[in-house]
Amino acid sequence: MFQLRWVWARLAGSRKRYVFALFSAALLAVMALGNSLISANIMDTVFKPLQQSGETAPGSMQRLGMLVAVLIGFTLVRTGFGYFTNMSYESISQKLIYELRRDLYQNMQEQDQAFYSAYRTGDLMTRLTGDMDMIRHAVCFTVRQLIHCIVLFTTTAVTFLAADWLLALSMLAVTPFIFLLTFLFSRRVHPLYVELREKLSQLNTAAQENISGNRVVRAFAREGYETARFDEKNQAYKEANKTASLLWLKFSPYVETLSQSLSIAVLLVGGIFLINGRISIGTFTMFNGLTWTLSEPMRSLGMHLNDLQRFFASAGKIIELYYSKSTIVSRPDAVKPQGRVQGQVEFQDVSLKLHGAQVLSHIDLKVEPGETVAIMGPTGAGKTSLVGLIPRFADATGGQVLLDGVPIRRYDVKSLRSSIGMATQDVFLFSDTVDGNIAYGDSSMSEEEAKRFALMADVAGFAEKLPQGFDTVIGERGTGLSGGQKQRIALARALAVKPSVLILDDTTSAVDLETEKYIQGQLASLPFPCTKIIVAQRISTTKRADKVVVLENGRVTAVGTHEELSQKPGYYREVFLLQNGGDSSEREVV
Repeated sequence: MFQLRWVWARLAGSRKRYVFALFSAALLAVMALGNSLISANIMDTVFKPLQQSGETAPGSMQRLGMLVAVLIGFTLVRTGFGYFTNMSYESISQKLIYELRRDLYQNMQEQDQAFYSAYRTGDLMTRLTGDMDMIRHAVCFTVRQLIHCIVLFTTTAVTFLAADWLLALSMLAVTPFIFLLTFLFSRRVHPLYVELREKLSQLNTAAQENISGNRVVRAFAREGYETARFDEKNQAYKEANKTASLLWLKFSPYVETLSQSLSIAVLLVGGIFLINGRISIGTFTMFNGLTWTLSEPMRSLGMHLNDLQRFFASAGKIIELYYSKSTIVSRPDAVKPQGRVQGQVEFQDVSLKLHGAQVLSHIDLKVEPGETVAIMGPTGAGKTSLVGLIPRFADATGGQVLLDGVPIRRYDVKSLRSSIGMATQDVFLFSDTVDGNIAYGDSSMSEEEAKRFALMADVAGFAEKLPQGFDTVIGERGTGLSGGQKQRIALARALAVKPSVLILDDTTSAVDLETEKYIQGQLASLPFPCTKIIVAQRISTTKRADKVVVLENGRVTAVGTHEELSQKPGYYREVFLLQNGGDSSEREVV
């Protein structure tokens, strides 16, 4: 029941309205008896005297007209009250889901890399859509219907007992068996809905991966394979859904049979009592007219418990996501830089473990303000992990990273990252215009300023040739652009925030040498002070740096200028010779 208490806590601000709506549901259930009670009164006070005497009693027509008018008025009032009650439920549930989805999305934005490594995109999308809708359905419909069923059943039972206890007991005798069946069903269906929820998550994940990777699928002509793979997930979801649905179908015939037996009890036992004169025609009419108020709650209780179990499964996933907390957080006494930081970066005996593997070991490195440092090393050496420590995408497991002499863990995270511009090797562009992507870090940036940074990154040359120029929507993840074009937009986006520290992670690997030369010239003469840390594999990029750092197996193996390292045996000289037509075997003989 923790899920229900959690949802109740999230209803802060709407609780009074929701309690009123719950009481309204109970009142509407009581009012459901009104029509039958009025009809029974008509039978006993109008038609019964007529049947006994064979003559119309004085005032019978007026009484009939009055009671029919009361019946019509009561029905209109009940219908109108029900409408406003339903509107209250709907508005409260929609407000709840809006706020929950907003809070969850904000929480996801603050998560670290470990979170996104643990959760699949398709699963997160399922939580934000299907699971959310199940919570809304429970708040708006399931809880209301459960209250309606309980109050309607209880009120009817009390009314029947007050009218004729023996006839009431003959009808209520079957209800314990129905409740037992619904209880057994509820216990058996819960694990099925947990499994069903997981199958849906897997199905959405498969769909999301194939949509995002459609180019790769088509490039390798694997459409048939991916279709079969998706069909496998789809089939598993269908089977899980069918298993959960069939479970209720196994129970429902017994519940339906027992529920219908109430009508037989009224006709048989009630008929005998009517003939014997124990009850009046009005009482018999009331019992017969209200039979559905006993049978319907018992019939629908199983379905509502079914929905409640689905709610528990979905709410559990939402709660898990709601309370997920990033390990990268700002301290209560976090430092918020006043003005622009200078950009001095220092690694002091830094080590890093990710997923149990040692990625970096005892890194000592100092980058002065305004300096350009290139980092080179083989694949898997830890270059991206090293530069990712500066904006705190992860925290060092040993040693510390400092910015302007202050440990970065002492900085306010948002203030720290606002001082850093970063273009990653995995370029991500939003489904927006070209200038919208460039101005992503500062939405108030003018179009002229965005074009100025576009010129620095050599974006203007191809952007102006697009159908709508800089106003061209480039599509999700930059669909339709080449790798080099996407890299240049990402570089312009990083420059546009005028960072104190600029981190470029293999950002020009997909551009031609002429374009790279132009970009390097622009980076050397930026109109604002900036420390540049560049991860690169091209000697044409590293030779312009003030300092080159060679990283191998998570350790710094060499530091120096291009001229120094190109003359020393080691990884850098080997790459230098390979890219300049030399013999890489010289590494072994030097």
